[in-house]
Amino acid sequence: MDYEKFCSQILDADPKIRFASVYDEWATCVSGGMRKGLENPLSEHMQNELVNLSIIHWKARKDTAKILGKTKYTMSEYEKIKRFSFYLGDDYLLLVSAEKDVDTNVVVDKVIKIYYEN
Repeated sequence: MDYEKFCSQILDADPKIRFASVYDEWATCVSGGMRKGLENPLSEHMQNELVNLSIIHWKARKDTAKILGKTKYTMSEYEKIKRFSFYLGDDYLLLVSAEKDVDTNVVVDKVIKIYYEN
């Protein structure tokens, strides 16, 4: 899959999506990033910590998948943003952040549709 194109399509899908990036299981950014013209409110260190925590949670969910089935996505709602984690098979994790007033179901549906189109 062309992950750069994939992340661009996600950002193009909704103007309220601020960030879309794919990471591997070692927390290395494969592609994507912040929407042009927006600043990341997190420092680079804080962003890396958040990515590392997401990777840890992703790996932990792999163990429960044997019982509950694979996790499709998770979402955290903060006071200022919504943050989504989408599990792209066993090797990659997509992180997406959006404005807090975005419709969660719309974002999830759009991201899943774009994933299956690629």
